[in-house]
Formats: sequence, structure tokens, C-alpha cells
Amino acid sequence: MLAKRLDVLSLVQHKVTEMVQTLRLAKKTSKEDYIQHLRLVLLGMLVVGGIGFVMKLIAEYVTVGTTGRFG
Repeated sequence: MLAKRLDVLSLVQHKVTEMVQTLRLAKKTSKEDYIQHLRLVLLGMLVVGGIGFVMKLIAEYVTVGTTGRFG
């Protein structure tokens, strides 16, 4: 039981050491890079939202056309 607990403790210690090393290597991005990434993310969200909106419009048209509602 003690050996298993030491193995888990060793694994946790190793993972924490890896995280600290990664944080030491990381650097803060510049404001220009941040703005560029933000624009790309927003553009991607708009494209995906637009595609979803068009699909919803098509689905509504097909549903209304086949069920005979409203006409």
C-alpha cells in the first residue's frame, strides 16, 4: 500500500514539474498578435453561425413546403 502511494505521489510530482517547466517557457503575446487571433476567432464564429442560420432557413422552408402548413 505504501509503495502504491509513493508511486502516485511521484507521478503527481512529475506532472507538477512538467507544468512549471511549460509555464516558464511560455511568453505573453503582443497586443497585435492578440487582436489578430481575436479577429480570426470572431470571423470563424460568424462563418459557422451563418452556415447554421442558412441551414435553419432551408430546413424551415422544406418543412413548411412538405407539411402543407400555412397554405
